[in-house]
Amino acid sequence: MRILITNDDGYQSKGIQSLVKIMKEYGEVTVVAPKQHQSGMSMAVSIGYKPVVVKDMGVVDGVHWHYVDGTPASAAKYAMDMLFVDEKPDLVLSGINHGSNASTAMWYSGTIGAAREAAMSGVPAIGVSLDNMSRDADFTVVEQLLPGILDKLLAHLPADHSPLYNINFPDLPASQIKGVKVCSQGVERWEDEFVTPDQLGRVEEVELEEGEVLYFMAGDVVPSPLNSEDTDNWANDNGYVAITPQDLDNTHWADFENLKTIF
Repeated sequence: MRILITNDDGYQSKGIQSLVKIMKEYGEVTVVAPKQHQSGMSMAVSIGYKPVVVKDMGVVDGVHWHYVDGTPASAAKYAMDMLFVDEKPDLVLSGINHGSNASTAMWYSGTIGAAREAAMSGVPAIGVSLDNMSRDADFTVVEQLLPGILDKLLAHLPADHSPLYNINFPDLPASQIKGVKVCSQGVERWEDEFVTPDQLGRVEEVELEEGEVLYFMAGDVVPSPLNSEDTDNWANDNGYVAITPQDLDNTHWADFENLKTIF
């Protein structure tokens, strides 16, 4: 099996190293990942004739590594257009992301953006995340449980479309994981998103023009009280691995049918 791995935390992140370790057991692995940390980029691409720097870092322990100095989706595009020209990969995995991509956080995620780009190219794609944003996060639980999940997914891939799966692991040891739940996407919101350096206790030497104010996007994520036990963030909060199948079609079909009766 030909496997492409990418992410949004950069090719040097601990998460992608763990994912490569897992996927080497499944086939021939190629890594094409951003040079720099690129969280929150969603499906942004480096269009408009912006320069995109690429480096082929060669083969290390049987894995061919590349980086792209661009967004995660740009890295996935480069891999599809330039490296897998004659034959697409059989599978694309994006991650392991440092931090949750459950619920509406998915819309911002560069990890999921890269996976979505692959699915748009007709390749089954999986985004994998752990609910721990530390650079030194322990990915042991993913290394222990993801192979069993992949074995089931790969044995039942749909024949009529290229699937896109968003898998989120709670930050728990494997012994405390209650199971795996197939979930719908939950809803959450950020509160107190824009904070000053003083509020964060940071000193930033940034030259500001007259009238400019410096903020950081931080804040707290608050799940909706309407989230049911079928949602991904409920599953993670209660000790389950969440698998959310996603659709590339963003049409709201109920409104589609309703609007057809109006216009």
